[in-house]
Amino acid sequence: MNATELPADSRAANGSVNGVVKSYLRDDVLGCVGELDRLAREAGITLAQLSLAWVLRQPGVSSALIGATRPSQIEENVKAVEVSLSADVLNEIERILTQVEGFFAPLR
Repeated sequence: MNATELPADSRAANGSVNGVVKSYLRDDVLGCVGELDRLAREAGITLAQLSLAWVLRQPGVSSALIGATRPSQIEENVKAVEVSLSADVLNEIERILTQVEGFFAPLR
């Protein structure tokens, strides 16, 4: 995945609102997104579902703001509450995320 592959109707492709998003459109971040997408497909779920399932199992997190713009996104994302991530998948997510320099620091 790269910045030229952004869906035309996404906020990331909209120059009037993508100021923060641009800071994430780096090769290292996009490479990790591709790896996470592969991992999600191998697990039989979407990248959004993998991401939300991971976020919702973090200590101190009781809910996630999803920012959906279409009803279909809400329907897809709600399925994440039923996703149970195995220890192997969680370890692979952590391995992938550590490839992004400063992942746990703000990228702005």
